[in-house]
Amino acid sequence: MKDQTQQVRAAQEREQAGSGARGHSRSGYRPAASAPSSPSLPSWVTWRQRPFPDANLLLLHGRRPALVDSGFVGHAEETADWAEAHTHAGRIDLVVNTHWHSDHVGGNALLQARGAAVAAGAPEAEAVSRRDPGCCSAEYLDQPVAPYTVDMALDDGQVLRLGDADWEVVRTPGHTPGHLALWQPDERLLVVGDALSDYDVGWVNLALDGPGMAVTALDSLRRMADLAPRVVLPSHGPIPADPASAFAAALRRGQRLVDDPDGAVWYGARRVFAFALMIREGIPADEVEPYLHARAWLTDAARLLGRTPEELAAELVETMLRGGSIVLRDGRVHAAAEHTPVAARSLRVPFPREWPAAVSTD
Repeated sequence: MKDQTQQVRAAQEREQAGSGARGHSRSGYRPAASAPSSPSLPSWVTWRQRPFPDANLLLLHGRRPALVDSGFVGHAEETADWAEAHTHAGRIDLVVNTHWHSDHVGGNALLQARGAAVAAGAPEAEAVSRRDPGCCSAEYLDQPVAPYTVDMALDDGQVLRLGDADWEVVRTPGHTPGHLALWQPDERLLVVGDALSDYDVGWVNLALDGPGMAVTALDSLRRMADLAPRVVLPSHGPIPADPASAFAAALRRGQRLVDDPDGAVWYGARRVFAFALMIREGIPADEVEPYLHARAWLTDAARLLGRTPEELAAELVETMLRGGSIVLRDGRVHAAAEHTPVAARSLRVPFPREWPAAVSTD
């Protein structure tokens, strides 16, 4: 078999020879671009865009300072320090997770150690409390998450006091079964998590969550669009300048994922692989395909696509190099999109099957 480093380099050279303008497609993460001017936010909201592998920062000021999502574990200290420095009280009372993926819950443990409570959608809260091995899809996706507990399980329609404003919990399954949005009706602010961004929609896991999950995700997009928000606050990318246009694009994209299940599987595989490269500062070119062969998500994707894991791994690398979402540099395959480096030591946390038992907060 040809040396994998040579395969990777050959694919990249073919791409460079025929390169042209590229937009975002199913190839992975869209490179960062300058954001247009965004709708105004109330003075009691602080929002900051962050590159992958972190979710954006959303801080809600008031008597009960709250942070929505807490980024990746490798940047937990930066997240906690930033949030505490930007509150008048110098503390965070509550972290609300839109869902349990690693780029949204990575700072939970540290913020809890500093006195914050954590709230999350009921299905995920219950699984975290039981210490289910599948928590956060951490082991399945090979994305580390530091052990945390959920102090408050959130249900659809529940009203939360965050900062000094009331927010309604809106259940929006799709990207994960427990995904939620937060709606502030007075200012018409909508926190959408990974359901959509200014440039795309969240990937869906048809292998773990069932073939109907793309339809479920589309239904959630319709439910959020019906709220007609003035401001959409996504977990990744800029605040959309035109919420109605962002939802129209998201609904079209969501419908394509419903109509093309294979495309939905490819989209998820590309996103997960790009994230793996980001948090590891790339993977040596000759280790990329063996790494992929060992991943449960890759095996599941191959099954759904009627390929062997080896076939899918090779095609995944080839197409992402050709599409420009990954690059070969200094003998390593890297994600091309902007991302913040992660210290290797921060990845050394146990998967949920080895988490200590949750301590009851009753």
